[in-house]
Amino acid sequence: MLPKSSWSLLLCLGLVACSRPETAAQVTADTELPVAAVVDGNNLVSINAADVEAPPPVRSKQWHDIELDDGKAFISCGTDYLDETGDGEQLPALDRESIEQALQPCQERGLLRVRYTGKINPAFSEMMRRLATVADAQQIPRRILDLDSSGGQVEAAIVAGDSIGESNWTIWVREGSICHSACVFVMAAGDNRLISGKVGIHRMMRISSKATSRAELNQELQEVYDNVKDYLQRNGVAVGVADLMMTVPNRSVRLLTEDELKQFGLDGTNAVQDDLDRIKQMRKCGDDFVRRKDAFLVAFDQQCKAEANEMEALVACGQALKEKYGFPDETCPEESPLSEIDTAMMLPTPAPPAATASAPTAAATPGAGR
Repeated sequence: MLPKSSWSLLLCLGLVACSRPETAAQVTADTELPVAAVVDGNNLVSINAADVEAPPPVRSKQWHDIELDDGKAFISCGTDYLDETGDGEQLPALDRESIEQALQPCQERGLLRVRYTGKINPAFSEMMRRLATVADAQQIPRRILDLDSSGGQVEAAIVAGDSIGESNWTIWVREGSICHSACVFVMAAGDNRLISGKVGIHRMMRISSKATSRAELNQELQEVYDNVKDYLQRNGVAVGVADLMMTVPNRSVRLLTEDELKQFGLDGTNAVQDDLDRIKQMRKCGDDFVRRKDAFLVAFDQQCKAEANEMEALVACGQALKEKYGFPDETCPEESPLSEIDTAMMLPTPAPPAATASAPTAAATPGAGR
């Protein structure tokens, strides 16, 4: 049996939204953490675009020099961070050659996990764009961004989010990790969002503000908030998140509960992406395919999830339902529900080190079970 962390991630990506651990769900809606615990004065800031020097134009074969500042990235080709490989190898640089070498081992499995710890800033945004470009070139379709961030720049988060939204990423905030402030905007952009850590919000600050009154400060921030709301809407997230941010002082963090994350559309499948996938599947696979897939997912929720607790039993139940609803579909096998399980069964199992358990063989497929 695979480690539960691998099965849990696999099934959440392919079929259903994850449930958060009880410890996270116990956080009350009014919880505010002390300043020293989570706030360092640079968690959710807005910058004046006129004050920022534009980066050099991106050339087809040569990228301008850039380094990660206030952050580290690690590359792994598996979902189980508890095994001997952990979070994988640290990404040494952001030049094309370094990224190509770092991602090359992930080609065979078609799965890339990027563990990022640090600030959301322009370097992070550019890293995500470059990773997607190389992953496309190397044909690595399954991509996971494993986030742990206290926040950063609003504008950089939106740029990163728009890139993420166009390049098939699942966002994972795992146990013990946080996604606060500007990080929430990055999380919003994922095709799927798997939340086991703590998600927090608060007001943003304009670092170049010249305001001397509340009215002036509000006027300065209004344009930024309008952009934020538009961004949230195109990612299927309720704009109420932005309104709630306005009520929390920048020096504090309000943690969102499990119910709030679901109500705001921040946990599980991205609603806009889900609609887009259905439209594409109708064009590619036909109306009958989509109807059968919807029926399968309803039956899986009602029968398998209600009756089975162990992951092996869930998979067995789901596989039994596939035949009833005509899956895998001959015309669209990759779009069929539980296709990521079928793929995992065909993947080579890495040879285990002496006296240790074998590494997980399952590959996560963002959006495969919608």
